[in-house]
Amino acid sequence: MNSSRRAFLTAAAAVPAVALLRPERVLGVAAELAAHSGSPKEVAADAYFWFEAQQAFTVDRSLVNLNNGGVSPAPAVVQEAMQRHLAYSNNAPPYTMWKVLQPQREPVRQRLGRLFACDPEEIAITRNASEGLQICQLGFDLRPGDEVLTTTQDYPRMITTFQQRERREGIVLKQFQVPIPAEDPDQIVRLFEQHITPRTRVILMSHMINITGQILPVKPVVEMARKRGLPVIVDGAHTFAHFPFTHDDLGCDYYATSLHKWLFAPIGTGLLYVRRDLITELWPLMAAPDVMDGDIRKFEEIGTHPAANYLAIGEALTFHQGVGAERKAARLIHLRNRWAERLLESDRVRLHTSLRPGFACGIATVQVEGVDSQALADHLWERHRILTVAIKHPEFEGIRVSPSIYTSEDEIDRFADAVEDVITGRATPQART
Repeated sequence: MNSSRRAFLTAAAAVPAVALLRPERVLGVAAELAAHSGSPKEVAADAYFWFEAQQAFTVDRSLVNLNNGGVSPAPAVVQEAMQRHLAYSNNAPPYTMWKVLQPQREPVRQRLGRLFACDPEEIAITRNASEGLQICQLGFDLRPGDEVLTTTQDYPRMITTFQQRERREGIVLKQFQVPIPAEDPDQIVRLFEQHITPRTRVILMSHMINITGQILPVKPVVEMARKRGLPVIVDGAHTFAHFPFTHDDLGCDYYATSLHKWLFAPIGTGLLYVRRDLITELWPLMAAPDVMDGDIRKFEEIGTHPAANYLAIGEALTFHQGVGAERKAARLIHLRNRWAERLLESDRVRLHTSLRPGFACGIATVQVEGVDSQALADHLWERHRILTVAIKHPEFEGIRVSPSIYTSEDEIDRFADAVEDVITGRATPQART
């Protein structure tokens, strides 16, 4: 154990827990993490390293939250920044919010651009992935009979968006199935290509499928579609800051994500990327003046909105960089494998997520054969206060498990214990009537 870690643990034993949550302590934690010399794989199993990371969060340890894929808690330093900016805004909003704080979102835009490795003038700060994706889905001019293509496993809200255009404008939504899990990238590219017709105008694809954690091969699909003159809208709701990649790894023209998932930014923050030379031809979701046609900020024209949420993204970026993207991903995979490999020892367990490198990260979906997945999720919550998500899809079912870097190995083991009790018959979940 190095001297800085020993000093931290000694202090942790002597100081009240609340003191560890002070913002300056949280930034000190990030510095401790950044100084660790081990490889990501070595760090992933280092309990002392992640003990330090866990102190940055104010989560309720009377329950086990394994639904961080839905929305994640923010570290204390992010919460404090948002509170500080909100309090200042309310001093005199027309001046403090509009004149002082609003311009400060530009450095946040620049930092997001650096992390995604793109021009900041291609980054719009939105409220969530759904808003960014709907800007794209509704921003293309389509005519009756034009087809849009996606899979049967894409996010329901995005499917609903195209279905509304079907009802309202007469376009046609085409969907196709992908394997569960999908471990052949070339097959995914072929499936997209096979379902393109002369009427196809737009493709929507997930970078990571929300119900399984499956990572899809975005770049080869984008390259295939570009040869046919087809835009690809990439749903990155679950990937930004979840595992390391940049825009060059995707090569896409349109990408949207939520920042309140894996970046740990304030709830209600997101990012939309649009390639600079394509901004003009994409209509914004809310009207903007024609002088903004080529300005990425036209997608932020939503009327009066708070500055605090967006400015606190800066603290989330600093925390993410302190932990390290590679180490974060390695830790999430370590926690996933800890429970998944254990449960897979039973022949009643089916994992709908690949454990092969590169095909998934922290999210995985598991099914216990003969047990209703909603009943299992209810049982885990009601008996053990373990929060998961029941997935009931026409093609499969299971419970989605998504821990975070603040999740302890003990909490993972408690989850595995509870599921094993169900597998062995020591506990019997009851479906609600």
